[in-house]
Amino acid sequence: MSCATLALASCGQQGEYSAVEERLTTMDMAEPSAPAEDAASGEIPVSIPQIAYVYEYGFRLAANDMAPLQERHVALCESMGPQQCRVLEMRSSGDEGDYAYGSLNLAVAADKARAFGAQLAATAGEAGGEQVSSAITGEDLSKQIVDTEARLRARTALRDRLMEVLETRRGTVAELVEAERAVAQVNEEIDQARSWLAEMRGRVDFSRVNVQYQSGAPSGGGFTEPIRHAFGSVGSVLGNVIAALIVLATAAIPIGLVVWLGLLGWRRWRPKKNPAPDTES
Repeated sequence: MSCATLALASCGQQGEYSAVEERLTTMDMAEPSAPAEDAASGEIPVSIPQIAYVYEYGFRLAANDMAPLQERHVALCESMGPQQCRVLEMRSSGDEGDYAYGSLNLAVAADKARAFGAQLAATAGEAGGEQVSSAITGEDLSKQIVDTEARLRARTALRDRLMEVLETRRGTVAELVEAERAVAQVNEEIDQARSWLAEMRGRVDFSRVNVQYQSGAPSGGGFTEPIRHAFGSVGSVLGNVIAALIVLATAAIPIGLVVWLGLLGWRRWRPKKNPAPDTES
């Protein structure tokens, strides 16, 4: 009996199906003969680490200069072309007084990311800004990529065996139906594994570059700091006081009118007292 027939017969029984799947996975994950010969000769194959990097940059500059600097950074990315740099997201808040905030998220080719970060800092310096923060983080995806590739090979081999069974039409109708269901499930797992691989490889090939923009000077301590804040808040305090007086006046006028009308009516219709009798006569 051929392997295809065995695979078909095992589709109706979960235990045997798992055993066939395990054998196929073991077979597909086996190392090729060349690496085995290298290992026997003492040479160990070396794989390149798959690192996904994220670069963080923070710049401080005047609120009026923030939007133009963002546009210059976007233009710098677009000048590299979509194969080297892509704009993922750009945000900016409306300036309130001397404060504004913005962000820019980019995907830059991994081998160009460090140099691109230096260009961002240089462009910010030309616009009168200063770099206030920077960070680099990396995540090693090597094991996840290798494991997903191995699972993809195993599932592809299993699908090919099941498709061979369906093409030969060997077995009962029930067994063929089970084989078709197994093929659909395996195809779904293959698509999911390919999606994971594409996402992880994309993170390795393109580094994330996140840029933060902010305006205003950082708050500092010292003797004059509370005084400076007090003078800065005089306008808002006066505005709050005037607003409270307006609210009180708005509420007091109708209440006072009702009270005045009540007193007026009470004086007009109140009972009059009779004069006391003259006791001297």
